Amino acid sequence: MYWMGIDVGTGGTRALLIDGEGRIAHGFTSPHEAITMHRPLWAEQRPENWWEAAQAAICGVLAQSGVAGTQVVGIGLSGQMHGLTLLDEANQVIRPALIWCDQRSQPQVDWINATAGAERVVESIANPVLTGFTLPKLLWVRDHEPAEYARIRRLLLPKDYIRFQLTGEFATDAADASGTALFDVVRRRWSEALAGATGVDPAILPTVFESPEVTGRVTGAAAALTGLAAGTPVVAGAGDQAASAIGNGIVRAGIASCTLGTSGVVFAHSESPVYDPAGRVHTFCHAVPGKWHVMGVTQGAGLSLQWFRNQLAPGVEYDTLMAEAAGAEPGCQGLYWLPYLMGERTPHLDAEARGAWAGLTARHTRADLVRAIIEGVSYSQRDCLDIIRGLGAPVDAVRVSGGGARSPLWRSILAAALDCPVVTLETQEGSAHGAALLAAVGTGHFGSVDEACGAAVRETERAQPEEALAALYTAGHKTYQALYPALKSGLNRAAGGRTPGQ
Repeated sequence: MYWMGIDVGTGGTRALLIDGEGRIAHGFTSPHEAITMHRPLWAEQRPENWWEAAQAAICGVLAQSGVAGTQVVGIGLSGQMHGLTLLDEANQVIRPALIWCDQRSQPQVDWINATAGAERVVESIANPVLTGFTLPKLLWVRDHEPAEYARIRRLLLPKDYIRFQLTGEFATDAADASGTALFDVVRRRWSEALAGATGVDPAILPTVFESPEVTGRVTGAAAALTGLAAGTPVVAGAGDQAASAIGNGIVRAGIASCTLGTSGVVFAHSESPVYDPAGRVHTFCHAVPGKWHVMGVTQGAGLSLQWFRNQLAPGVEYDTLMAEAAGAEPGCQGLYWLPYLMGERTPHLDAEARGAWAGLTARHTRADLVRAIIEGVSYSQRDCLDIIRGLGAPVDAVRVSGGGARSPLWRSILAAALDCPVVTLETQEGSAHGAALLAAVGTGHFGSVDEACGAAVRETERAQPEEALAALYTAGHKTYQALYPALKSGLNRAAGGRTPGQ
């Protein structure tokens, strides 16, 4: 028997199989089309392409592994959060999805706060409304594309569009719904108060389940397209960060995770819904039923290195860039990178934030630029961790995953920048692995999420912060924190103020 996790990422969809011990058996990734960015800070993808990639990934993992569809006894879903997927009366996609890093909706955020009241918003959803969330994206469509808005009959998040294609059901989970700005995180249900205040019809919202609950079964049509068996149960799953936390075993206090993907996320388990009054970190429902989590988000983590490679070092392998960075002096001779390529969440809550190198001189080399990016992203994760600790969450070690975690250099820099041990796990799969474990729980193979994580999650290496380097980076982090407030007004003037077309 096998269980499948399907993760709808930003760059591609991955299908993963685990065995009865929770160990990864096989995986296959199908890439997505590039993000469409018609204007600065806009970001869209076609949901139809997610489904095409999901079919390819499912077929690919079954073919590559030799596992028959009938041997897959449960499926879990994960995916990029917040993406606005809209369907019409015929269940056809109305327009490309505004995805998590789209920042065009600041006027709608302002309108929500003015209409509902900023304090009432936090009372309703335990978080402030941000441009990355789903509700302001929906209202942007209302304000700028009224004909398309009038056609809306269903609103889904990215992974839930795949659920619909697999099962015909309109459903989501509490963890992913927490990032819509329409969900009452404390009571784990849609917020009637905020939907009413903003004029959103609750009928367009999917049914909410806890992450391990079965939400539907694979249809005959989907089985024919994917090779899965008709009738295979599909559990609710979770948004990528909560699912990744399951894959990393973040189901108790004392351990946090740091996911260095396109974005960078520091994530900590919470037994109760505690939140930052300033809204600098998010308080969401966990994929563990009845539990919550707190997380801080850097929009442009791995994205910073990807941007550098694509624009300034095309064709150069990442391993080559990392090897160069390893030879650069720690602290990069006073060079700092602000990773705000797509605005920023933690700690600035500034959709119009701009990235920058500060301290650049003629003596700096490409190696310095790359190392400064790694250090800057690591400092941004320190911002997140400090706030989470300040809320009373104990963190004794950080489990790291994502593309950045594959680099020993990045792990050592991160450990020093966080001044905290950084732990690697037997698997770096994160979200897809967590989704598969949730499927194993939902079909009764494991008795609980805790049991599944205890069986499947294994630590391998632990990077201790080097004392001298940690001292250097603690001082460097203070300088880093001072840079954006000092540069903000000038950067905003240079960008011409608010992005046109919002």
